[in-house]
Amino acid sequence: MKVILPLAGLGTRMRPHTWSKPKPLLSIAGKPVLGHILDKLASLGIEEVVFIIGWLGDQIEAYVEAQYDFKTRYVVQEELRGQAHALYLARESLSGPCLIIFVDTLFEADLTDLESSDADVVAFVQEVEDPRRFGVAVQEGGRVVRLIEKPDTLEHRDAVVGIYYIREGAELVRAIEYLLENNIQTRGEFYLTDAIQVMIDRGAHVIARQVDVWEDCGQPDAVLKTHRYLLDTGHTNEIAVQNGVVIPPVHIAPSARIESAVVGPYVSVGENVVIRDAIVRDSIIEAGCTVEGVVLEGSLLGRNARITSSPKGLNVGDDDEIAL
Repeated sequence: MKVILPLAGLGTRMRPHTWSKPKPLLSIAGKPVLGHILDKLASLGIEEVVFIIGWLGDQIEAYVEAQYDFKTRYVVQEELRGQAHALYLARESLSGPCLIIFVDTLFEADLTDLESSDADVVAFVQEVEDPRRFGVAVQEGGRVVRLIEKPDTLEHRDAVVGIYYIREGAELVRAIEYLLENNIQTRGEFYLTDAIQVMIDRGAHVIARQVDVWEDCGQPDAVLKTHRYLLDTGHTNEIAVQNGVVIPPVHIAPSARIESAVVGPYVSVGENVVIRDAIVRDSIIEAGCTVEGVVLEGSLLGRNARITSSPKGLNVGDDDEIAL
């Protein structure tokens, strides 16, 4: 089975962080979002992982090649024309069984038996209260009969979470070609859900499977919620401090220095961070930051940021300095 990871989006909802690094490399619980996804794939016997990259994609390639030994291929999407267009650029790899994962979210789901399924497509879903900002799956008799992107009503609540198993990738390529040839777009883009709808209309057997956990990583508040979930489920690391207090759960890099500070709960601290005379809770502090004389809560600090005084709820990009 091949894995296709579309990663070319600009991540505008996570600015200022995504001015200097691609969204898949945002750190949560001591590891980039992309790293959490790739760790799940390591036990699946993957034939190849195809990364569709764009903005700052060289950083993604450098991270993957340094941390993982998958057989990899990189495809560049220079013009952002939608999910289906991105996958079409990777059409040389879309043959046989394929698993497509969008890394806006972290998930818990059983992926081990997909190749034994008799379905042409398995779309992973989770029931939500308000489906209007998601794609949804409409089911009849145990089959998906329609996929609707960002519906206007609350009638159908099975949101598609961005994980799709395709039994024969070439069939998806043919469906995408139909979209492109006929300029079938939704809100100005070529959507994967529209391509799968073409497959359904041609008789494909499409089923939905519930995920156990679905956590969003697409905007700051959601990132902090996902961060809390990861720490609660064991993605932790603590260090001994001589003149401070650490309140679990936390993930603190070994090279971090905690001096006369209270850190936690729900805090991640990157390499070479200094926290001095401060209280920090429910926050992610990336590598190289200095936090001094402040109370931080519900904050995201990019790499090498420097913070002093007493702000709350900061969202600070790489290399910024704030003194209040």
